[in-house]
Amino acid sequence: MDNPSTGQCLCGAVSFRISGSFDSFFLCHCARCRKGSGSAHAANLFASGASLTWVSGADRIQHFVLPATRHAKSFCKTCGSALPYTSKDSAMLVVPAGCLDTPVGLRPDAHICHASRADWDDALDTIEKIDGLPG
Repeated sequence: MDNPSTGQCLCGAVSFRISGSFDSFFLCHCARCRKGSGSAHAANLFASGASLTWVSGADRIQHFVLPATRHAKSFCKTCGSALPYTSKDSAMLVVPAGCLDTPVGLRPDAHICHASRADWDDALDTIEKIDGLPG
């Protein structure tokens, strides 16, 4: 990735820039990621050699680590949006794909913890697709 990636939280209080390339992109279906995202999976990009710069709102970032696990997340204290963080155990930059404003430029590498997926998360490509809000 030649150009830096940029992103922000939903309310715009926190913004950031990432310089460097993403190594991988995973959709994690584990119960912790489902609870943390409120969705079928977490969509996270991983970068071992990229650098993260907080452009604004660094004082509004909250970091949470689930005790006795490697599960962690950062989020905006104002709006709750997921934000990037550096994992303590591997110094890997973890970037929630949805917080980026610039194109990701990668397709996900894999669905991980797929056996743990929600019971309703199957054959989703077969349900109706609506371009806006339902009627």
